Amino acid sequence: MDVQITATLAIPAAELNWQFSRSSGPGGQHVNTTDSRVELSWVIGASRVLSDWQRQRLLSKLGSKLVAGALVVTAAEERSQWRNRQIAQEKLAHLIQRALAPDAPVRKATKPTRGSQRRRLSSKANRSATKALRRKPGME
Repeated sequence: MDVQITATLAIPAAELNWQFSRSSGPGGQHVNTTDSRVELSWVIGASRVLSDWQRQRLLSKLGSKLVAGALVVTAAEERSQWRNRQIAQEKLAHLIQRALAPDAPVRKATKPTRGSQRRRLSSKANRSATKALRRKPGME
C-alpha cells in the first residue's frame, strides 16, 4: 500500500515500517485481545523517492519529530487495525505535505495610519470617560 503524498510523490510500501500493539483507546474488552494500535515509521534519509531538496526540506522542517532519523506516526483512534492503518497513512501524508509546502511570504511591517491612531485614541478616551462616570464621587 503506497502512501500518496502529492500527484508526483508517493512513498512505496517497501519503505514503510509497520508495528502493531494493544491500544488503550475505544473497544472495551476487545482492546485487551487485539493489536489495533498502529505505528508507522518512514526513514527520510534512506528514501529513494525524494530529491535532495525534498530530503533536506523534510529533515529541517520535521527534525523535532524524527526518532533516530525516522518519522513516526501513531494511530489508536479507532477500534479496528485496518482503520488505524488508514489514519496513520493520512497523518503521514499530511505531515509531509505541510513540510514540503512553500513558506508563506514574510509579512512587511507597516505603520498604522493617522486616522486609525486617532480613532483608537478617541475610543480609549470615550471608554475612560464612561468608567470615570461610574466611580463614586470623591470627598471634595
